[in-house]
Amino acid sequence: MFIIYLRFSENKSAASDFMSAHNEWIAQGFEEGIFQCVGSLTPEGGGAILATGESREEIARRINNDPFVEHDVVIAEVAEVDVKKTTPALDVLKA
Repeated sequence: MFIIYLRFSENKSAASDFMSAHNEWIAQGFEEGIFQCVGSLTPEGGGAILATGESREEIARRINNDPFVEHDVVIAEVAEVDVKKTTPALDVLKA
């Protein structure tokens, strides 16, 4: 499982210019079964994604295709978690 932090950069004022494309990128991640959860970081701003089903290299390629990353609206940080135990509802995170 990967936890992807998308923290706003100094160019965060450009977020509205790329929001539609960023939302399409998120939708594609869900459609392909890779994104399991997406939310906003509070209080500092930005976002976080839980992702499964791809290698670190594939996740890196996917993140680099995010319009927010491409246009330096956010800086991405990826943490890889080797999930050992979950509630049954979260078993997908072990993938």
